[in-house]
Amino acid sequence: MKKIYLVTCSLVMLFAGIGAKAQTDPHFSQYYAYPLYLNPGLTGVMDGDYRVTAIYRSQWGNISSPFSTPGVSADVALDNKLSLGINIMNQTAGNGGYNYLTGYASMAYNGVRFGKDGNQRISMGISLGLINRRFDQSKFQTGEQWNAATGFDPTMGTGEALAKTSASALDAGAGIMYYDATPDKKANVFVGFSAYHLTQPSDPFISGGYDKKLPIRYTAHGGVKLSLAENFSLTPNLLYMRQGAAEEKMLGAYAQMRVNEEADFLLGANYRIKDAISPYVGVYYKNFLLGLSYDVTTSDLSKVAGKANSFELSLTFSGRKGKAEAIPFVCPRL
Repeated sequence: MKKIYLVTCSLVMLFAGIGAKAQTDPHFSQYYAYPLYLNPGLTGVMDGDYRVTAIYRSQWGNISSPFSTPGVSADVALDNKLSLGINIMNQTAGNGGYNYLTGYASMAYNGVRFGKDGNQRISMGISLGLINRRFDQSKFQTGEQWNAATGFDPTMGTGEALAKTSASALDAGAGIMYYDATPDKKANVFVGFSAYHLTQPSDPFISGGYDKKLPIRYTAHGGVKLSLAENFSLTPNLLYMRQGAAEEKMLGAYAQMRVNEEADFLLGANYRIKDAISPYVGVYYKNFLLGLSYDVTTSDLSKVAGKANSFELSLTFSGRKGKAEAIPFVCPRL
């Protein structure tokens, strides 16, 4: 099983970054565009009655089998106090045919409101779902398949047999979000905290003395929307995420400029400390927001993998039931 362990360990390091020693979740540079993955407390926190979000991340496109991570979520505000959502994400990675699929249902209570006109708001959410991890053993390449004359021969046996190639487990998460929704204010603060994998499901593929439990993913995030002019705002934001021995620190900002009554233009960047810079450009048109970002690697990983060729594409649609006039308030993008 040593060779299988090495394959698994390599995947683990790719998920978490160099130096990590436990399996970690995929990360997104556009974390603010994928709210239900970031924090179940963001369920229903939107400028509208319903929202559908799709995101796609391609990581290390210059290798033969790059990481591919699509995700989709949807949430709806049932009333002023309760919201429901679903979130599905799937990651495929590496030559070992590794697949990591998660599906969650979330519920949030959005009814905590205080301050003038109830514009200081707190949303609390939980998520329950299923995790599935599996390998395609037919895609393994081991020493037993090496032919000195022709290289790897997939028709030869791997010499390895996994007792299990697929495993599923129940999972749970929780989160809380505070935001200042006061309209026409110069500065609107927002901050949140979430924890996923509260059940710490075991990973049957980890061996070699490593902890088999999937570590809890803790995330703290926040920022402030600064209204600098009638048609221009700047939003500095930051994120801290820790899962087992792996941690991620990200800070950045984006500017939002009103083009006309139906369209906004967004431009910004995030810096993942000691890892990458991620420029971002977005277009908001009517009820749609399209975003594109590209990771420029700044760590030593670029010496090994060359240009990262990692990019993300996100699309969000939000709408309202009927034609009721919207009540003005400031909705955080995080």
